[in-house]
Amino acid sequence: MSELRGKQRKFADNYIKSGNATEAYVNAGYKVRSNETARANASRLLTNANVKAYIEKRLKQIESAKLATAQEILEYLTSVMRGEQTETVVTAKGLYKNVEVSAKDRITAAKELLKRYPVDPLYKMQLRKINAEADLTEARVKAMQGNNSTQEDKVAKMMGELQDAIRENTG
Repeated sequence: MSELRGKQRKFADNYIKSGNATEAYVNAGYKVRSNETARANASRLLTNANVKAYIEKRLKQIESAKLATAQEILEYLTSVMRGEQTETVVTAKGLYKNVEVSAKDRITAAKELLKRYPVDPLYKMQLRKINAEADLTEARVKAMQGNNSTQEDKVAKMMGELQDAIRENTG
């Protein structure tokens, strides 16, 4: 990918800011006779491989810079749970700054942390059950894939086993 220069770069940067290709085309400094011409030329620029690659690259950079990492989220939740964060509270009596977070918010933060680090025995058992069911399903799929018989043979065999089980339970 070659680096964009001049108007193409201005177009791409303006497009990232506004999301409007026609507006970005005009703001980049291209001479425009009509709105339709600007729209058509902007559309053509968006299909240019270099412009497209530049926009995708910039969007990824912006996205990664704006998104919190898992570590940041966990640290924030921990600081809320420990009462290290403050907030601004607005009531009918006025605006109060640097108020400690409420017990309710601290409990919510603790619950969010526990979701990521489960210690509840019931939750652990549910998780084990889900994992066991997933393992069983995977084993069944592998067994069916490993068997070279046709799908009809498999269904016929399962129906036969089902009928045998019914006869055993009713007989």
